[in-house]
Amino acid sequence: MLKTVTDSVSAGILIAVGGSVFLACDNKYIGAVLFSVALLCICYLGYYLFTGKIGYLAHNHSKKNISALAIGLFVNLIITFLLGIIIRFALPALSENALAMCTVKLQQTFIVTFIRGIFCGILMYLAVQIFKEKKTPVGILFCIPVFILSGFEHSVADMFYFGMSGIFSVNILSFELAAVIGNSVGSLILPILSKVGDKHAKD
Repeated sequence: MLKTVTDSVSAGILIAVGGSVFLACDNKYIGAVLFSVALLCICYLGYYLFTGKIGYLAHNHSKKNISALAIGLFVNLIITFLLGIIIRFALPALSENALAMCTVKLQQTFIVTFIRGIFCGILMYLAVQIFKEKKTPVGILFCIPVFILSGFEHSVADMFYFGMSGIFSVNILSFELAAVIGNSVGSLILPILSKVGDKHAKD
């Protein structure tokens, strides 16, 4: 489990880097593409990002995997939030962009955030699965900008933005709950459908 913790910290650091460059870019399209550096490094180095791992729960329901997912999620969220606070101190100009973004996010209803989280989860699963199966970063380079530009919610990245924004509200907990559940459901949709299809084909 120590390996899961250290890899989750590493993933959180990279998400903070990706979030920072996104906030720093005046052009949102360029920022969305550059954010991809986070998942590219995470996948190449094998770090533990909850949103990239949860989809594989469809194939591995072991207690060990479930425990790792719980630990990974907790560490991802805590590290990104803390790094958001630290980077806000070092780069205060970026905090203004984060504040504007997060103020809008917190005005969303639970169900809206949940739905946006689902579609982010689908794209995250595709990005990681294409990387694993086809040995190419193409999925990452397209899926990450697509979820960002579409306005879908990534629970871990959002936690970084909340830390950067300087907002300390209990409403963040409700938002993150909706985003985490949405990301989880979305990430599981395609692998479950694939399993059902494979089973039917064999029958």
